[in-house]
Amino acid sequence: MAAPWWKGAVVYHVYVRSFFDSDGDGHGDLNGVLAKLDYIESLGVDAIWLSPVHPSPNRDWGYDISDYEGVHPDYGTMADLEALVTTAHARGLKVMLDEVLAHTSDEHAWFAQSRDGGAEGEKADWYVWADPAQDGTAPNNWLSVFGGPAWASQPARRQHYHHKFLRQQPKLNWRQPHAQEAALKVLDFWLAKGIDGFRLDVAGTFLHDDALTDNPAVPPAERTRHHWSHASEMQRHLHDSNLAENIPLLDVIRRRVDAHNNDGEGERFVFGEFTEEEERCGAYCTPQEGLHSAYTFVLLHARKLAAQVFREHYETLGRFPDHWPCISFCNHDIPRTASRFGGGEDVARLMLALLLSLKGTTLLYQGEELGLPEARSLTREEIRDPVGDLYWPISKGRDGSRTPMPWTESANLGFSTAKPWLPAAPEHVGLSAASQDGDPNSTLAFSRALIALRKATPALTVGEIEMITTPEPVLAFIRYEGAERIACAFNMSAAPAIFGDERLAGGELLTPSTGEASLDGAALHLGPHAARFLRLA
Repeated sequence: MAAPWWKGAVVYHVYVRSFFDSDGDGHGDLNGVLAKLDYIESLGVDAIWLSPVHPSPNRDWGYDISDYEGVHPDYGTMADLEALVTTAHARGLKVMLDEVLAHTSDEHAWFAQSRDGGAEGEKADWYVWADPAQDGTAPNNWLSVFGGPAWASQPARRQHYHHKFLRQQPKLNWRQPHAQEAALKVLDFWLAKGIDGFRLDVAGTFLHDDALTDNPAVPPAERTRHHWSHASEMQRHLHDSNLAENIPLLDVIRRRVDAHNNDGEGERFVFGEFTEEEERCGAYCTPQEGLHSAYTFVLLHARKLAAQVFREHYETLGRFPDHWPCISFCNHDIPRTASRFGGGEDVARLMLALLLSLKGTTLLYQGEELGLPEARSLTREEIRDPVGDLYWPISKGRDGSRTPMPWTESANLGFSTAKPWLPAAPEHVGLSAASQDGDPNSTLAFSRALIALRKATPALTVGEIEMITTPEPVLAFIRYEGAERIACAFNMSAAPAIFGDERLAGGELLTPSTGEASLDGAALHLGPHAARFLRLA
């Protein structure tokens, strides 16, 4: 039986607002994605994941949705989205939507009805409401990811409502059967329009503890720099979200998506984002008991270029052998890979080689294939992200990974003829798609070759993985499928390294590769930040 299309696929993550502006208003749009389909197809990817395209007040730039069945006017029309899907399908590309169903915008009609209809209204309990403490403070100690209590007072109800993120993002109550069904119907609506699947935002947060039990504190002795970086990290989020009960709900969602597999539009795919308490809330489920796949923030939060980081993550995954992971090194929420790991082009290529050879479905963020660094030159006046607004100047927020895609070396790096919503990054000058496209030695050419090798090699696409115990700084593993075995070796340092294993003897060095390397019997000599693949005898 053939593996489903998504198993081992390469999914290209498009942050629509920053991809390409087709109409000169400074914002990327759906016709801009359509205009760049030649480029996306040339990468060899299997699917496109679009950031949220629905109407939104943009308090959190699309992750606060006010109408699940519409298209944001900044991005175009429903006809534009349908044209993109049709054209992508004709090229063999799947199209996936980013759905934010754990919370809505406070401008969504459902919330307005819940707020204004009173405690006995039709949608009174569609959101998480609670009475304040006697002194008017929050009902419990839950903290918002974006700072302060995870509760907002609403005079119309004389109650507080729960928001895990901004106060303009009230938590939808998935325990309420009608609210849950309304959210599931959002998936039905888009699947009926030919959408191939979904990325589910914060998929561990659908359910909350009805008793509103306080979250426990992280013991002071266990607190690291990560915990101190955001106040909400000072407590373990065991009751506001990440419940074990979330797992059966993930199964409900996947079954709802699977129900559309026989409608003539092909097999669908739904994967989730899990940011906290991953194992507890369903990040490592099998495709038969939870979502089809998932990614966590373990590798997204990693900042040390060390083999141990990746080995330990796959040791964790190895405890769940029937789970199929998604693998991501950066996205719209996380600093770009090369900068996060403290390197330039050589580190960018090393990490691309690793990303595209690890077991899982690859999530490739726009510009990652160009080796783009983080945009660190943004000023206070240019920041648009509420996280940057909250933590400036200690943190500039997430805008450094959201600046416009560099298409050419012309004004605004070819993104728009108008002033872009975020400035084109000066760090990206010389790295545009056009400047790299004709260069066989470019990072773009390297990315295309890596994807081609992956797709032509079943072991790298759907194969299992065996981590090899090696001393730092070498990370090594074998991908295998049937009789095919591919050894993958990476020097995670700026100094030469040697990796030896008797299975390497007689191996065939494959291309592409990055950095200097040579095979001497069963010893592989790796230059600084080198990556090599060998087909084993």
